[in-house]
Parts: sequence; C-alpha cells; structure tokens
Amino acid sequence: MGESRGRWEGDTLVVETINFKGVTAFGGSSEKMKLTERFRLDGPNMLVYQFTVEDPTTWTRPWTAEIPMARSSEPIFEYACHEGN
Repeated sequence: MGESRGRWEGDTLVVETINFKGVTAFGGSSEKMKLTERFRLDGPNMLVYQFTVEDPTTWTRPWTAEIPMARSSEPIFEYACHEGN
C-alpha cells in the first residue's frame, strides 16, 4: 500500500517503502511512515527478516524488529486463497 524500491547491499536485499496510502499494519502511523525491510540468508537453512519503522509524526525515534525464519520442507501456500485452509 505504498511505493517500494529494492536494492542489494552485499548479500542483503533491502526494500524501502514510502508514501503509504490508507491504513497500515502499524497502528497510529501516518503517511510520513517509512518502512525499511532487510532479507538475509544466515546459513543454508535460515532467513533473517528485519524491519525498521520510521515515522516522526507517531514515534520519537525509529524502531526495529527481527524475525529469524527456518527453512521448511513443507509446501508453502498463499495465505489469501488456498482451497484446503
């Protein structure tokens, strides 16, 4: 729901999103919010997803969260539309 641009910084994919339209997943955020996401492999079986949220209208400083995701051998289905969910 915004304008995203991606680039590589070494082995990390960095995606910055600005100009959000409407409601975001971050309650209380404004149209001035900037979301920076980082995707990095940490070994053969781990993807590290990190995001930083900046919005001077809502928060006094940027904040960051990091989620490690282990590789799965199970099939992955699209969340929005799967006949078996």
